[in-house]
Amino acid sequence: MSSPPWNYIAKLVCIGDSGCGKSSLTIRLCEGRFSPQHDVTIGVEFGSRIVPVGPPHSRITSNPHSSSLEPKDPSSTISNPPTDSKNVTAIEEQQHMKLSLWDTAGQEIYKSVTRSYFRGASGALLVFDITRRATFVHATDWLNDLRAIAEPDIVVILVGNKLDCVQLETTPDSSSSSKSDKREVTFAEAQEWAQKNGVLQYVETSAKSGENVEAAFMRVAERIFENINAGKYDLNDRRSGVKGHGPGTTATRGVKLSANDGRVSSVMGCC
Repeated sequence: MSSPPWNYIAKLVCIGDSGCGKSSLTIRLCEGRFSPQHDVTIGVEFGSRIVPVGPPHSRITSNPHSSSLEPKDPSSTISNPPTDSKNVTAIEEQQHMKLSLWDTAGQEIYKSVTRSYFRGASGALLVFDITRRATFVHATDWLNDLRAIAEPDIVVILVGNKLDCVQLETTPDSSSSSKSDKREVTFAEAQEWAQKNGVLQYVETSAKSGENVEAAFMRVAERIFENINAGKYDLNDRRSGVKGHGPGTTATRGVKLSANDGRVSSVMGCC
């Protein structure tokens, strides 16, 4: 089956400490699956996904007034978006964006290598593990490194992963539900950090269940699309992290990518 056409391509990087689930989030988005066993990323792994951006899709599925995604908020649907003839204007043509996802290694030993991939990124998912406070504390260092290297207009979203480890549980000897004691970072604390550090939004996800995974990536894609319409990118400048291609765009230069839409592959085997 051929991939749907795309109008724009945007480079996104997944950053954060090792073991936070960055690779699992990328695989969940690109392949729709979760693997409980995953090798530690060495260098960078690559994946891609084509998603609808802007109206009519965003008008139907998005809530522009929502400032955060609560832990139980269901993830939005990328494939097969709902159609409502009453809300969709016939003259509107759906735009699509190809997300070029760069899953970077979180180990300190690969720091000098992975930081180089921050250049030319238009979006970033800063991931930490809500069951390991140290990974949240280190988010400040990751954000500082990103902003020191990436373009000033890069769209950043904070992602607290492994939500499945802290959701409501029912004990065998009781009919009542209680929170797991594995959570080390509260939603309110992470949300406050995101606001103080100028991060677009805080989202809690579960790569295992898929909860909020698509919603997190789509939030970044939609903001990038808004920036495109606002004229913030030079679509012919590779440093902007965004390229235009196909109907409805002003750029004429193509972008060569491996034809592995919906799959994740290794870009660099070793350092």
